[in-house]
Amino acid sequence: MVILITGASHTGKTVLAQRMLEKYKYPYLSVDHLKMGLIRSGYTDLTPDDDDELTSYLWPVVREMIKTAVENCQNVIIEGCYIPFDWRDDFDEEYLSNIRFICLALTDEYIGSHFEDIKAHGSDVERRIYEQDFTADWLKDENRKFIKGFRDKGEEIVLIDSDYDKRIRELL
Repeated sequence: MVILITGASHTGKTVLAQRMLEKYKYPYLSVDHLKMGLIRSGYTDLTPDDDDELTSYLWPVVREMIKTAVENCQNVIIEGCYIPFDWRDDFDEEYLSNIRFICLALTDEYIGSHFEDIKAHGSDVERRIYEQDFTADWLKDENRKFIKGFRDKGEEIVLIDSDYDKRIRELL
């Protein structure tokens, strides 16, 4: 089984992956680690700020890793924001039946009332350095983009609108 976790920044993808690793003992791959390895090694001229380009650059590699895991009956959790909205188009039913897709999203209301908590928990699993452009409005825009993009492709979204920990426990 491949568990594919995506969503906008700060939605808890890495936290969920870490909790799933602890509960199910499945290894997980952070697409951010893959991204930074390729950037730091000089295999690409892209930068961490090139989100759209990074999705099209990273997805072919991630897609083939997913196929390899399914073909070998291996369990793995893959998490990251660089999953294209039309990801399903790259798999036939043999693969899709072995992929659990989870898209986490925060509602505008949740962000508005919990923004300081979101920032405070931003380094629960990985270290974050906050820049001036990380604002509640930016985070709302990012979440709206993910919600619209995946909904337009018929995907279900795990909306976090009140109790974050409860929603994460439900996913486990």
